[in-house]
Amino acid sequence: MVSQTHHLSQEAFDRLQREYDDLTSRGRIEIAQKIEAARELGDLSENGDYHAAKEEQGKMEGRIAQLSVMLERAEIVEVDASLDEVQAGHLVSIMYEGDDESETYLIGSIEEKRDGVDVISPGSPIGSALLGAQVGDHVSFEAPGGQLSVKVISIEL
Repeated sequence: MVSQTHHLSQEAFDRLQREYDDLTSRGRIEIAQKIEAARELGDLSENGDYHAAKEEQGKMEGRIAQLSVMLERAEIVEVDASLDEVQAGHLVSIMYEGDDESETYLIGSIEEKRDGVDVISPGSPIGSALLGAQVGDHVSFEAPGGQLSVKVISIEL
């Protein structure tokens, strides 16, 4: 299996590192305390608090594992301030062929998500088609329903 590099801004990397540090210290201590308190309530087979705490622990450990891999395979990328062409880290407004309204997306990792803007992975069919495109360009890509075409309306930071 090929290991996937996670392209992250320094800000996103630092935020994920803080989350990882918090979950592996405070988070683990708190969940252990919840499990211990639930055990003291008696029969574990019918103990809803115990099962809820164990489920929470499982979700937290899953997130810790996800963060660990992401941070280990992270490559810090600088967002190119040049808005001549679509690059990772840019906001791009596109209009699908036949539509009347444009849609704006962030090209990058889901961990770079901003409020109110959906994310397109640079490795996805539409993301890879958009990389390097300029305002006014039409790009086509293969989607599950067939070939689609979009026009680049604007590029922002």
